[in-house]
Amino acid sequence: MQNPRLQKLHDDWLVEATIDEIREKLASGEVSSKDLVLMYLYRIANFDHINSVLEINPDALHIAEFLDLERMFKGTRGPLHGIPVLVKDNIDTNDKMHTSAGSLALQHSVALKDSFVAKQLRDAGAIILGKTNMTEWANFMTTGMPSGYSSRGGQVLNPYGQGTFDVGGSSSGSGAAIAANFAVVAVGTETSGSILSPASQNSLVGIKPTVGLVSRSGIIPIAFSQDTAGPMARTVKDAVYLLNALNAVDEADVITKTNPFEDIDFTDFLSQKDLTGVRIGIARETYFDSLTEGKLEVMNTAINKLQELGAEVVDVTIPSTKEKWSYDVLTYEFKVALNSYLNTLRPGKIHSLADVIQFNHAHGDKTLKYGQKLLEEAEETTGTLTEKEYVNAREHDIYMSTEQGIDFTLNEHNLDAIVFPNNYGAGIPAKAGYPSITVPAGYTVEGEPVGITFTSTAYSEPRLIEIAFAYEQGSKLRKAPEL
Repeated sequence: MQNPRLQKLHDDWLVEATIDEIREKLASGEVSSKDLVLMYLYRIANFDHINSVLEINPDALHIAEFLDLERMFKGTRGPLHGIPVLVKDNIDTNDKMHTSAGSLALQHSVALKDSFVAKQLRDAGAIILGKTNMTEWANFMTTGMPSGYSSRGGQVLNPYGQGTFDVGGSSSGSGAAIAANFAVVAVGTETSGSILSPASQNSLVGIKPTVGLVSRSGIIPIAFSQDTAGPMARTVKDAVYLLNALNAVDEADVITKTNPFEDIDFTDFLSQKDLTGVRIGIARETYFDSLTEGKLEVMNTAINKLQELGAEVVDVTIPSTKEKWSYDVLTYEFKVALNSYLNTLRPGKIHSLADVIQFNHAHGDKTLKYGQKLLEEAEETTGTLTEKEYVNAREHDIYMSTEQGIDFTLNEHNLDAIVFPNNYGAGIPAKAGYPSITVPAGYTVEGEPVGITFTSTAYSEPRLIEIAFAYEQGSKLRKAPEL
């Protein structure tokens, strides 16, 4: 970095800086948003050996300059004013960047308008710095493909163990980039585990909201019933700042009209000092059984910390844990959802799932390293959702994930939340559309991050934020990776 002032700021302060710490320096004039963008671009250029950032917004510096002027003459719009944010490569942005879901079939696709999420970020004054790499088609392309791989972007690596530890998917680039401090916060998306997995694997806070809290408009989909965007950050408070910006009713997305929190400020729930009076269920059966000895030790230490903080902890078994689950709902909904999205694109060659499959066959040396089994299975459906297999699977998933799953367990044991390790229990709340928050729980002897994940019922974000924040403040285990 040629500018010695920025080099000193970068070396002495930027790494692990929180939104509040950045706001203080922005308010004092010690740093500008333009400075922040330059420092983060420097970090990406010099340290992104982990292949996490797919594309840079060429307008980022100009946007930063405008927001600096706005701060000077009009004041700030809120906590995200002038804060650099990264977004996953399946979130539409109407600018000079592409939105491809990691696929070469869409590598030249530029959205005709912002997704609702991108609009919310811009309205909050955030600087969309770039797009992050991801598991191609949000890991609904094939089986056997490693987390973090896309034909467009290559393989994302975990900054805590490059090539050694799983980076998690499918919001892999968002997770790795924020862990490595290539921006302040990032937006990921989840259908089942795709925020929780990379967040826990990269020692981050990840919030997978209730389906309906955040708009799905303008996001390359997998399934209407489970998709949501959500925050990824290094602290609970930073994740909540981002959640506030994303939380809104979108007239174009009917599920958001069920959102009871449109006007709520989630930072009001960051005051919990301890966990006195909180009752937490530990889903040991199945989910803890598969942990390595090192990860189990980390999780047991985390559970002891919950008790030290005053929580009442009980072991619980979710009735549907050993139920025979399938991904049939995703298979049937994917074709309908993707075809609907692709028909919103500019005139071109890709306007259906069939077009994607044909493109991949034509460029198989670059696109079919792991095949496209799931794409082909989805294409075989009618695209009408009339199949009895789909209807039966959807009803099964709803009943088993709620009345015989999360809700049953919460009510049976009078719980505020259920704890899972990492994203291992993500599937049941995902099928229910329920929220989860993961927080760094520590590291194995080898240095692999482990996350503790809190889950509860629909629109329980306020309680989950209280629990996650109290645990984080009582443990403070996150440490930056060595790049």
